[in-house]
Amino acid sequence: MEKTFNLSRREDGIAILTMDVPGETMNTLKAEFGPEISEILAEIKHDASVKGLVVISGKSDSFVAGADISMLDACTSVSAAKELSQQGHVVFNELEKLSIPVVAAINGACLGGGLELALACHLRVCTDDKKTIMGVPEVQLGLLPGGGGTQRLPRKVGITTALDMMLTGKQIRPKQALKMALVDDVVPESILLDTAIAMAKKGKSAAKVAKKSALNKVLESTSTTRDIIFDQAAKQVQKKTLGNYPAPAKIIDCVKQGMNKGMIKGLEVEASHFAELVMSPESESLRSIFFATTEMKKETGAEGAEPRKVNKALVIGGGLMGGGIASVTTTKAKIPARVKDINDKGLSNALAYAYKLLAKGVKRRHMTPAVRDNLMALMTTTTEYKGVKDADIVVEAVFEDLALKHQMVKDVERECHENTIFASNTSSLPIGQIAEAAQRPENVIGLHYFSPVEKMPLVEVIAHKTTSPETIATTVAFARKQGKTPIVVQDGAGFYVNRILAPYMNEAAQVLLSGEKVESLDKALVKFGFPVGPITLLDEVGIDVGAKIAPILTQELGERFRAPDAFDKLLADDRKGRKNGKGFYQYGNKKSKAKLVDETVYQVLGVSNQTTGSASDIAMRCVVLMLNEAVRCLDEGIIANPRDGDIGAIFGIGFPPFLGGPFRYMDSMGIATLVSKLRQYEQQHGERFTPCDKLIQMAEEGTNFY
Repeated sequence: MEKTFNLSRREDGIAILTMDVPGETMNTLKAEFGPEISEILAEIKHDASVKGLVVISGKSDSFVAGADISMLDACTSVSAAKELSQQGHVVFNELEKLSIPVVAAINGACLGGGLELALACHLRVCTDDKKTIMGVPEVQLGLLPGGGGTQRLPRKVGITTALDMMLTGKQIRPKQALKMALVDDVVPESILLDTAIAMAKKGKSAAKVAKKSALNKVLESTSTTRDIIFDQAAKQVQKKTLGNYPAPAKIIDCVKQGMNKGMIKGLEVEASHFAELVMSPESESLRSIFFATTEMKKETGAEGAEPRKVNKALVIGGGLMGGGIASVTTTKAKIPARVKDINDKGLSNALAYAYKLLAKGVKRRHMTPAVRDNLMALMTTTTEYKGVKDADIVVEAVFEDLALKHQMVKDVERECHENTIFASNTSSLPIGQIAEAAQRPENVIGLHYFSPVEKMPLVEVIAHKTTSPETIATTVAFARKQGKTPIVVQDGAGFYVNRILAPYMNEAAQVLLSGEKVESLDKALVKFGFPVGPITLLDEVGIDVGAKIAPILTQELGERFRAPDAFDKLLADDRKGRKNGKGFYQYGNKKSKAKLVDETVYQVLGVSNQTTGSASDIAMRCVVLMLNEAVRCLDEGIIANPRDGDIGAIFGIGFPPFLGGPFRYMDSMGIATLVSKLRQYEQQHGERFTPCDKLIQMAEEGTNFY
């Protein structure tokens, strides 16, 4: 059997321990490595000729990318999970207790268990390569650093800095790591090993000490003052998570106990908390998202088809969407983009939009002005179809008007080459209808981005009946290069995301009209786990946009999509939301941190808002309609499987990640429970709540989605 760890000894007494997991592109830590490492460490301990040890990776771009997450899924009990953590503690303690200096030589990703391994070494040196990042991202999987990270990190970089790293999962770049004393030196990759060897010869005295601010020095000095830090952190965490995510509070507790009662106690608490989190439903959901997105990266979106290379893109329309699409094409995908608009104002908007985003990167020192200028040079503009012959993909982001989109298809077929893909960023018009004007309908596809483009991770790739598999695969690969998570959906009004969002938004409006206050309605759904409430969302997206989509969905899919007439009253009062500073909330008052409701909206709607129902009932009433519609989409083949439906809802509309997406949530709730909830609401509020056939059938058969 090939070994993962190989030890070589040098003449000068420095030994090199190389980690290289056979057959994998990245190094990850697995439970079965424990005995192998322990054996090597025992060998080193008994060899008097070894004067120092360097730990390095045999992979070109990762030190250790973390622990192997699939081994956590294999745990069937809290005690099994606790044992995993304790095994890690034993090995890392043995490493730390070696009497000779141990140096971690880091190049590439050094995350989670990888950073915990590096922290168990006495010294760390990393490369200045942009692949090199350090961090403890476990919290994003509903976990905590279970290999001693909650104990060694605060002792190395200070409590405040360590909590910030563990509670956010943020990634640390080399320069930053040196500044905070997470590493002791930063060097070019070519001299990484030589520097590590020199450090091992110098010994443990070469370690840097974290510089703390005067305030943090005082706060971190005694157990009483440390408690101030822990209490503040706990308050902030509660405010952010609303108690929906258990990991952050447990991270704080591990650090608190370890700093106040010592390392042995701290490690014991860490192993217990880690084990409970591994078995928690929240972490199971968050890990399922991780596995789903990893699996999706390997798929082309069309069975058996390979994507064509995209060397140049054309974006039609320089508005907010067009500017955002052009920007992610040049900056993320590094593909030249030509923006076409009917006037120069649109073009200068698109350029300014991209420049503003890059300027942020320069300001934060993530890039140099020269890099910014090179990326800006990838974006060119035109008011006529010039310099577009060689575009491999055209993304159209013009008004939602079918005749206009037909004109665009004809223009592109006339001006570009025969394999050019025509991708429409429409939010409501069926792609099949757009393709009716095409001579080459197999090249026509939908590519639905969400606003703001640079922030929203999801994109829907919409295939109509005759879209070719190659067009699908090329579009999926293009979206992925832009940093997006694409899901392939079939053509139909509202596609998937807007279709499941519409009934949820309509119901929120119904709840409002029944006398519920705007703020209590929004709070109820934020408590449920959405990033913002439905009324805030409506103000952000634009009340006029919402009003346009509803009639299209009603016409194509039926009465259950009919929006309350209240929308007309709002538009008659010129309320469009944030964009014109007039909506459900007040805009313009910069002083006030909290958003205030514009109370005059109740008169416009003709309701007196006095009642406050229970938050959980309000949330459930809106959410069950989204769930019911998601099942219809699966049943009609709009989405290929529950996994895509879950990823689409989480990344597209912020469905609570800790619930794992609509389909995982229905499984955990129980299909029969959902059906009886829908029946109860159906009696109270009407037939828009009628459970769909597929749900009724599943409840009778006792089956699940997963």
